[in-house]
Amino acid sequence: MGVELDYAAELINRIIKDIKGPRTGIHICRGNWSTREDVLLTGDYTPLLPALTKMKVNQFVLEYATPRAGEIKVVGEALSGNIPDTDIPRELGLGVVNPRTTEAETPEEIVRKTRLALDFFPPEQIFLNTDCGFGCFANRCVNVEEVATEKIKSIVQAAKMLRKEYS
Repeated sequence: MGVELDYAAELINRIIKDIKGPRTGIHICRGNWSTREDVLLTGDYTPLLPALTKMKVNQFVLEYATPRAGEIKVVGEALSGNIPDTDIPRELGLGVVNPRTTEAETPEEIVRKTRLALDFFPPEQIFLNTDCGFGCFANRCVNVEEVATEKIKSIVQAAKMLRKEYS
């Protein structure tokens, strides 16, 4: 593992060492500065796994709404299970909608993506998220309010469908 990644894992563990109660997590951003997929970061999370597996965070908030992130199997096999040296299960904040596109994902599409994560994480350890947020940069928002609202509604509907199926 690279020295920088090893150091990052060590720093995160030091920062959260005595935190009790709230969840701790880390978000890996793959790019939210453009609506063009071809200029954003591409490749799976394999290079980061040695550092991520050392981190004692509860939740990994990862972007999987686009094919740029690779397959969920890469992190599912490495990050499911418990936090090192504890009996605390790890959770996945699963990116299921792309905040940069103009079409809202359907609840059915979100459910399909979530089922792939269910091969590695139990339902109660999966949280449906957007890939990054809908924040603004300079004078340009990532998306318009109406599209963002529809995307969030799709996440809510998918969560209801999944809870009905897996509760």
